[in-house]
Amino acid sequence: MMVSPHWMATQAGIDIMRNGGNAIEAMISSAAVISVVYPHMNSLGGDNFWLLNTFDQKLIGIEATGFSSEKATIDFYNSKGLKQIPSRGDFAAITVPGVVSGWMKAYEYSLQKLNGKKSLEEILDPAIQIANYGFPVTSTLEKNLKIKKSELKNLKEFANKYYSNELTAGSVVKFPEMAETFKLLVKNGLDDFYKGKISKKIFSDLKKTNCLLTENDFKSFNSRFVEPIHISLDDCKVYNLPPPTQGISSLLILGILNKLKHKCGSEFNFIHSVVEATKKSFLLRDKYITDPDYMKIDIYDLINDELFSKLANEINYKEALEWHLKSQKGDTVWLGSSDKFGNSVSFIQSIFWEFGSGVYLPETGITLQNRGASFSLNSDSHNVLCPRRRPFHTIQPALAKFDDGRCLLYGTMGGDGQPQTQATIFLRYRELKQNLQDAINSPRWLLGKTWGQDTHNLRLEKRFDNNTVSKLIEVGHEIQLVNDFDEVMGHAGAIVSFKNGFKEAGFDLRSDGLALGN
Repeated sequence: MMVSPHWMATQAGIDIMRNGGNAIEAMISSAAVISVVYPHMNSLGGDNFWLLNTFDQKLIGIEATGFSSEKATIDFYNSKGLKQIPSRGDFAAITVPGVVSGWMKAYEYSLQKLNGKKSLEEILDPAIQIANYGFPVTSTLEKNLKIKKSELKNLKEFANKYYSNELTAGSVVKFPEMAETFKLLVKNGLDDFYKGKISKKIFSDLKKTNCLLTENDFKSFNSRFVEPIHISLDDCKVYNLPPPTQGISSLLILGILNKLKHKCGSEFNFIHSVVEATKKSFLLRDKYITDPDYMKIDIYDLINDELFSKLANEINYKEALEWHLKSQKGDTVWLGSSDKFGNSVSFIQSIFWEFGSGVYLPETGITLQNRGASFSLNSDSHNVLCPRRRPFHTIQPALAKFDDGRCLLYGTMGGDGQPQTQATIFLRYRELKQNLQDAINSPRWLLGKTWGQDTHNLRLEKRFDNNTVSKLIEVGHEIQLVNDFDEVMGHAGAIVSFKNGFKEAGFDLRSDGLALGN
């Protein structure tokens, strides 16, 4: 089974598995394709994270977070008269792209531990063909190019690629330069991105910019295996990834909700419970979460029964907690794969804001991320900028293992939307007994920022009952109604594998996605 927010990526992954490949090989193929067809959401210039549940029930985490450049210092930005790290342009692209290193770590694990047999040529060929021969522009790509034009039109190489010809939904766009990059990865291996011909091409372009990244940054970087974090519920364990992701936020929300007796008693109770648990979670997230090498608190001090009970008792069903916290935005793709051998992958890949930094490298077709914008130039901040530090990440893949043998993969894109949407889908499936497609299709809400938006209020799709909306307003929620299936709610997906081999999946009607099985 394969699910992704773009049908071409889903098709690439399922084809790999139909031809004997495993879930990791399928995921790399899908991730490569989506880096071509969804350039507003991710690129080879971004980061990714993996949760692997293997056939022998081992749970493996991979963190491919690019660290900041050796030249990235507070003094540098102060010398430029900047009080914060820019979100666009040369000084925004300050972290090494982790994407290809994450693929490499997972591919090597597949070969060594999971009897992987697919060559890089087979895995990357779909991305090569699509980049070479072109693909139809999606409405979401057209929309984001228009919305973000004022921020990106003055970035020369980006504008040459994306604005020299008007890209409208249905028109065909090609990335032959990206096809050549994939061909070099096939020929020379994935490490070529950091130490070979691709790296030379990257720095041939970067030397024409004021970007801080150095060849030594690339050569020194490696993705790494990490120990997943989890909480235990009555019938399952729910897993996520540790900092620098906001995985703790997702587990905090579920831990708090697990202590609330009436969270699913009515539509109002359900929404209010998740929103208020989200607020409690985000207050702790924004106080503590950063590069784990710099954290001053043990992560399990933030996910334990005593804290869950305390926070649950603070939730008031007659009055919403006032909310003006600075929110996190971001755009992302979540993908899931599950093979016939018993391996499953929950995967997420991102360049942070739409089109990342906007620094486009014409020799390779890569757009560099702007994840470094989450660093602070305040020396007293817990997330202060310094060289070779990993930035805070909103993105995080989720996975649950049930006592009856089910394995649930689920996730979504969308900044602050990720942990609350994850919790919503999980609860609809586990407690409301909805099938996965209904759990994803049902109307959603969003507190805080997500990709493409800067508002902080509570947005609800118009499909909710009017009485529910009125009651939410009555207790103090600042409500904004949006379209019935509004893309601002993110692109979610999920797969559940049963012990008997049966699988079920759901994809998001708000996306261009697809779920396919074989």
